[in-house]
Amino acid sequence: MPGRPRTEIGTFGAIRTMKLPSGAVQAICRFRDWDGRLRPVTASAATKAKAIAALRVKLTERDRISDTGQAVTADTPFPKLAALWLEDVEHDPRLSDGTKEQYATEVRTLLMPAWEHMILREMTTARIDRFLKAQLSASHSKARLSRVLLNLIMKFAMRHDAIRHNPVTGCSPLPKATPMPKALTMDEITRIRRAAREWRTEPGVPGPKPDGQLREIIEVMLGSSARIGEALALRRCDVDMTVSPPTIHIRGTVVVRKGRGVLRQGWPKSHKSDRVVAIPQFAAEVIRHRLALIDDSDAEHLLFFTKRGTPVTPYNARRIFRQVLEEAELAGRGIKPHSFRRTVATLISQEADDQTAAEVLGHSDAAITRAHYIERKRQANPETARILEQLSPSRGTDLQA
Repeated sequence: MPGRPRTEIGTFGAIRTMKLPSGAVQAICRFRDWDGRLRPVTASAATKAKAIAALRVKLTERDRISDTGQAVTADTPFPKLAALWLEDVEHDPRLSDGTKEQYATEVRTLLMPAWEHMILREMTTARIDRFLKAQLSASHSKARLSRVLLNLIMKFAMRHDAIRHNPVTGCSPLPKATPMPKALTMDEITRIRRAAREWRTEPGVPGPKPDGQLREIIEVMLGSSARIGEALALRRCDVDMTVSPPTIHIRGTVVVRKGRGVLRQGWPKSHKSDRVVAIPQFAAEVIRHRLALIDDSDAEHLLFFTKRGTPVTPYNARRIFRQVLEEAELAGRGIKPHSFRRTVATLISQEADDQTAAEVLGHSDAAITRAHYIERKRQANPETARILEQLSPSRGTDLQA
């Protein structure tokens, strides 16, 4: 005969046990489900202890899984979770198309090789911490990007009640990488200019001769602080050669979009990056030359363009720039087109101040310019030696407190 039900208070409420006709013991509990309704949950085993243990496992598993209208649970495979997060990102109006494409690329290249066979519940703090440390041993930037992506994805899972805690928050903090900003020297600039002017001009070099645009792009970047994409996005209507000094309005950038190719985006990196910059004569001369090549009536015509009239891609400009650096025997020194911005920031900071440098570069805060763009010169201040002379043993007077 079945035995009388016995009650035991468990984590999920009162657990009752009773003997079944088969001799097994059944554990029963009423569970408040995701929709707020109480439903009975049962588990059977040979003994009372085993039945209660089996029921608790079942209740724990059930508690982890919630129906939110999305296919996100603790058992969701990571590739599906990442795809759902990217789909959610795609509808975020605060993010640019470039950022969305970058997220998709970084998920594929940084995260999938390690996590594609995992489900969400298996992505514990310990496993993520080991993964990030392995990434850190290879590249600080990859480890930082991986942590950012995993943190965003786990927050997405939390919003869907698939997990209760974000496992990324418990991982060891990554050490901060604080490389010192490095400006180009005048000797380096001279060598880059010469190499850009002479690149592929030697007799007998196969292929088409260079059109000289890279040399002119370099001059515009040096004379305006423009990012390479911003320089490539300049149009006739963005320059004013009637004022002294001439000005350019930086209000766009050239980007490459999946399925759309290379195009001019009608806004730069940020709202603050939309700026008007007064340019020196060496940059103005280049712009006058570019203006002479295009139709006066076409205000939207780009200053820099391919033979087909399309925008020059930043990738191609950077590729040629790397070849120019090899010609100048400057390869391997970490010089990139962005080095021109650091050079501009450093010079303006020295001759004016940090705030002026930040305004020219289009930064919202001078702290960003100081931390990442201005190279501080390690020069001794002779005034300190005069002050410290008071500590000389030949001085017989006491120092004032």
